[in-house]
Parts: sequence; C-alpha cells; structure tokens
Amino acid sequence: MSSQKTSKRVTMMDVAKAAGCSQATVSVVLNNVTDIKISAELRARVVEAARTLGYGQKSFLRRAGLDELRGGCIGFVVDQLATTTEAVNAIEGARQESWEADVTILVAQTQGRAEHERRALDRLSRAGVQGLIYMSIFTRRVALDPMFETLPVPLVLLNCYTSDNRFPSVVPDEINGGRLATSALIDKGHQRIGTITGESFMEAAQDRLIGYRKALRKAGIDYDDRLVAQGSWTPTSGYEATQQLLALPERPTAIFCQNDKMAWGCMTALREAGLSVPGDISVIGYDDEELARHLRPQLTTLDLPHRAMGAWAVRRLDHPPAAEALPHAPHKVACAFIERATVAPPRHPTR
Repeated sequence: MSSQKTSKRVTMMDVAKAAGCSQATVSVVLNNVTDIKISAELRARVVEAARTLGYGQKSFLRRAGLDELRGGCIGFVVDQLATTTEAVNAIEGARQESWEADVTILVAQTQGRAEHERRALDRLSRAGVQGLIYMSIFTRRVALDPMFETLPVPLVLLNCYTSDNRFPSVVPDEINGGRLATSALIDKGHQRIGTITGESFMEAAQDRLIGYRKALRKAGIDYDDRLVAQGSWTPTSGYEATQQLLALPERPTAIFCQNDKMAWGCMTALREAGLSVPGDISVIGYDDEELARHLRPQLTTLDLPHRAMGAWAVRRLDHPPAAEALPHAPHKVACAFIERATVAPPRHPTR
C-alpha cells in the first residue's frame, strides 16, 4: 500500500468528480439505496472510481483512533439542523470518519433550548452512546448546562468552546480565512478593497474582519472604515452594502464578501450598475456553498471546513480524558482558498 492514499482523505466529492456524476449519486450507490433508479453503467462507474481512489479504506488515523468506539454509537447534539448546511456537512464528516470503524451516529436537534438539550442527553445516555459531540451552528463561546459536566463519556465541542476551555473543541480558523481572501486580492494588485461583513456581534464576522485588517497591514495598505459595509449574511444585505460601496467618491476595485450569499447580492448590484465581474470589480465570497459554483462567473471563495471539523471531533473522542492536560485550546481548522473566476487584476493598477 502506498502512503499516498492515507495522506489525504478521499471523499464522496472526489469519487463524484472521478465518476462524472453528483455527490448525491455517489451516496446512493455506495450506501446501496435500491429504491432510486440508477443505470447499471453509472453504478459500475461509481464503484470503480471509489475502488480506484481508495474510498472507504481505513486510514492510519482510523485504525489508531477509533478502535475503542468500534461497534458502538456516538451522540451528536446540534442546535439547528434542517435549515443549515453547516450541520449537515459536519455530520457527514463525522459519518465518513466513523463509517469503517462500525460506529453509528445518533443525531438530536435541540433548537438551542436547554430543556431539549437535557432531554436529548438523557435519551442518548440511555441509548448507550460512548461519546458525545456538541455543535453550535454559529461559532461562539457557549455556557453548557451542568448536565454536561457529569457525562460519563467523552465530550467534544464542534464550532464552539467554553470560557475555561475545559473540553476539547474545534473551530474554523476564521482570522486566517479573512487574511487569505484579502491577500488574494492584494496579490492581484488591488489596494482599494471593500469588505461586506456579517452581523458584528458574531465571532465569524469579527474574526474575518480581523483577518482583512491583518492582510492590509502586512501589505502596507491603510485601513479605511468607509470601505467596510455591514451586511447580515443575506443576498439582500450584500446587494444594499454594495450599493453603499459604489456610492463612495472613489469606489473599490475589489470586494471581499464574508459569505457567498452576500457575494451573490453583491454581484447582482454590480451587474445592475453596468459593471462586470471581474473586469471592473473583483469579488470573493466565503463558505463555498453550492450556489458559488452556479453563479456566473463562478465565485472565488473560501471553504468553511465543517466536514473536516466533524471528522476531527470523532477522532478526538477516543482520547482518554485522564491523560489530557487542561485547558484545551480550541483546535483551528484552515479554511481553504478556492479560486474560480471572479478575481482578476484591477483594470487600472495602482502599483
């Protein structure tokens, strides 16, 4: 066996690209779903792609890290599930990591209500879970119910952390993500870079703005708060914030939007103003949602690594609590830069 297969986890998306089909089709085939019609030729192509790429083979981390959980189940408690892709991606990452170790994941949605959390913990405990992952949809510090303090099984926090860092936790590296996005525009020659933030009380918005400022500072570009427009993560707010930036006496040559939905609204406003992307103004989003691949031109963005965070949380459950030193500094997972077609050098370079 070559070490190449264990150095990078093969995902369903990798198999889908190799087989020339959607990730949903790959899931149907590899999970042996029989009530959905898929041609024999396509089914064979997916299986062959999975076999060639080594999808489903146990990596070193799985062999070394999940043996204690084999044949058991893990509880996954999340505040929101049905309306968010973040939770689905995190659960999928956890499922992929635990699949070959014969570990079942039991999911409970609590809507952030303390009574629902207590009920979920009680029922998951009675179901015999051997570990628990607690996820918040928004990256934030959480105050856990005292019931979490008395759990007889390991607890890992996903996309959140406590003030005393008592439990292992994993969060996205949002500061570096904001820095990467802004640096990518600077590297193309942009100096007048606008940014559309999320709601200011949210840590993701604060940290991405910190990253934006770090990149400007490193490049010797003065920070100008007129180039910072606040949105609310929605396409409409991105549209309105872009209009605000375009109304400046000297408009930006590039705009870093703190999520893809606002980038969608931004690109709509630019188009209505008779401006082209990236010819007149470059645009970068954040999150790598499905819509980023369907916008025209396709949106340059950053990946929000919830799948990798879910996989890390599963692996972390197997560490013996007695052997761990406190406190646990949150583990930060990098947000990968995904270059597509909405970034180019400014039409009139300033340097």
